[in-house]
Amino acid sequence: MKIETSKLNPIAAAVAVLLMHCATPALAQQSAADAAATANTAAPTRDNTVIVTGSRTAKAVDKIPGAVSVISAAELATSLAISEDATAVLARTVPGYSESTQAMSNTGETLRGRIALRLFDGIPQTSPLRETNRSGSFTDLGVVGRIEVINGPSASEGVGASGGIINYISKTPTVMGNQISITSKVNSQFHDDSVGYKLGLEFMHKDEDYDLLFATSEVDRGIGYDANGRRIGMNGSGSLQDTTGRNIFIKLGRRFGVNNEQRIEAQASKFRLDGKGRYVYQEGNRAQGLTDTAVPGRPFEGMAEFNDFRQYAVSYTNEELFGGSLQAQVYHATQAMRFVAEKGGADKQDPDIAPLGTLTDQSEVNSKKKGLRTGYTRGSLFNVAGLEIRGGVDVVRDQTEQRLALTNRTWVPPMEYSSTAPYAQLSYDTGPLTFSGGYRHESGDLSVDSYTTTYYNKRQFVQGGELSYKANLPNAGAVWRIGSGWSTYVSYGKGFSLPNVGIPLRNINKPGQTVSGILDLQALIVDNKEIGANWRGRNASFGISAYKSYSDFGVSLSIDPVTNDFIMRRQPVEIKGVELTGEYILNRDWRFNALYSRVRGTTVAVDGGPLVVEQGIANINPDKLGASVTWNYNNRANVRLGASTLMGRELNVGRSQYEKTAGYTLFDMTASYNFGRYGELTLGVENLFNRYYILTASQIAGFQNYAAGRGRMASLSHNIKF
Repeated sequence: MKIETSKLNPIAAAVAVLLMHCATPALAQQSAADAAATANTAAPTRDNTVIVTGSRTAKAVDKIPGAVSVISAAELATSLAISEDATAVLARTVPGYSESTQAMSNTGETLRGRIALRLFDGIPQTSPLRETNRSGSFTDLGVVGRIEVINGPSASEGVGASGGIINYISKTPTVMGNQISITSKVNSQFHDDSVGYKLGLEFMHKDEDYDLLFATSEVDRGIGYDANGRRIGMNGSGSLQDTTGRNIFIKLGRRFGVNNEQRIEAQASKFRLDGKGRYVYQEGNRAQGLTDTAVPGRPFEGMAEFNDFRQYAVSYTNEELFGGSLQAQVYHATQAMRFVAEKGGADKQDPDIAPLGTLTDQSEVNSKKKGLRTGYTRGSLFNVAGLEIRGGVDVVRDQTEQRLALTNRTWVPPMEYSSTAPYAQLSYDTGPLTFSGGYRHESGDLSVDSYTTTYYNKRQFVQGGELSYKANLPNAGAVWRIGSGWSTYVSYGKGFSLPNVGIPLRNINKPGQTVSGILDLQALIVDNKEIGANWRGRNASFGISAYKSYSDFGVSLSIDPVTNDFIMRRQPVEIKGVELTGEYILNRDWRFNALYSRVRGTTVAVDGGPLVVEQGIANINPDKLGASVTWNYNNRANVRLGASTLMGRELNVGRSQYEKTAGYTLFDMTASYNFGRYGELTLGVENLFNRYYILTASQIAGFQNYAAGRGRMASLSHNIKF
């Protein structure tokens, strides 16, 4: 095999030389206590209580009336050892998260059948004004300490959380002194052009008052192959294969005050994922079972696709302000996503530029966000033990547009959404019971200037205007800690989002339309009801939840039979589901985990009709079953074997929306050994038994989507700490 070299990140190289020069010559094996602290996971405290922060304040998970998943640093490391697919860890560990697309595009990846709000340290990574399904790749997961997933519609973080909240929380130094970590990785599917690599550097410093995290990395990916040795086709909206990713992240914090009760923190992140443009898409043949593939060549006269995510934030915390705790964050983020160039794409043609069927163009979404997030928490309100209030206000301004980049044409006009949302939450702990209730008022305005649609949509003039969005979003819940490790909960809440405003705006093809008169721009409000139970013992844990969410003016996707592209429908949508999770620790050497989810969604056949049409793979994932076993065969080594199953299903029998998909089961494996002063070596194998399968979403006809999943891929990673 030949590894293709590319220019390394110059900052990574320079800092690596500097730190290696300054580091002590002797390498020391990190102690177990240091490793646990550095991992920055939401690990159990001394009383076996798991603390999470995704609900805007640190809170014990057994006091939250809802299903919360916490993905630890160890689970992240395991997933990264298998592949650099940023959303694969969610598919493996979160019951309600759907199948990973294995691509830069995350179209169809939902949480409990709806779009989730992705946050990085609380900062939105997507815009509901134009949901691109490209927000899964926004940083190197190596800088993430844990991921907290609040399942189901939630208004706690504002716009966009109709499916739940996925909050990626960056690492924070917890061990005094300096720590340097260098990660290197090579992977291959044993074809010359499938080889990829990763090189990462992390520096942490902590003293009594200051802490610093600096991380940089470069990832180079080769082309992908299925289990039959056939190249996998380039994704029509953006591929992970044949890309280069570079990431720089820095976070600096300082504690001050009489008792170090105050903290100010600044962070900056720059992530860039670029297609290398060495392969072009070649259509397969569904009738013959021949999947789409990729062949060497330059992609038309377009530019390579990319994700370019940058964010800056300053946060302030005061833990002793008038008997409570204040948190405030101001942020600025820019997100640019360029899609794949198309030659002859019908919706991008214009005879004034080139003869029909000959024009090459590609779209690009640009989004800018500014925001302020505040929160104040005070316990023992009115001197009542167990009574806590949390409240604050969020302010956000989101500007988003989509243009045809090669010809500089407007596809989706510039949109600006400004929102101010005050909220308040009460909770009361009394013995084994916790009661909670809250309220958020969303008050936003959407402004769109006048514009003209493209030739494909008949160059219609659309009168600009403003739309106001106001919604009262209550929530209530209760938790009963029964005893003997058992607890149960019940909850009700509302979620709020905008309905991918860009799609109906760009698809207007009739005269006399105004922005204020487009019904499809109305807000998406989801009612969610949930009940669940959990048990946590000394060596085992178990959880089950059942939920129902309903939106009377919901959003669902379907395939246009002419263009094979997605179209958005505004109809009532009801989603029901059940999730189970479990863990069993046999002894210090053996650990078993399992999960199961079942989601069902229905909508109407015609406006005003009953909820009789089952939602397909564009919205709802098939039943999922996952399991893993970990063997720590000594204090330096472990082996983990994982399995995930997506089951087959048949929907809408006898209807025009009939859909049938086949299931599959995949295995993965990791094996690690810690050599002490020489670092840790990890072997990861994805699709261990080289199973051939078609991605579930690709089993239904769509635009350039007949894709097989990756065949066996082996990765060898090395991490060394100074």
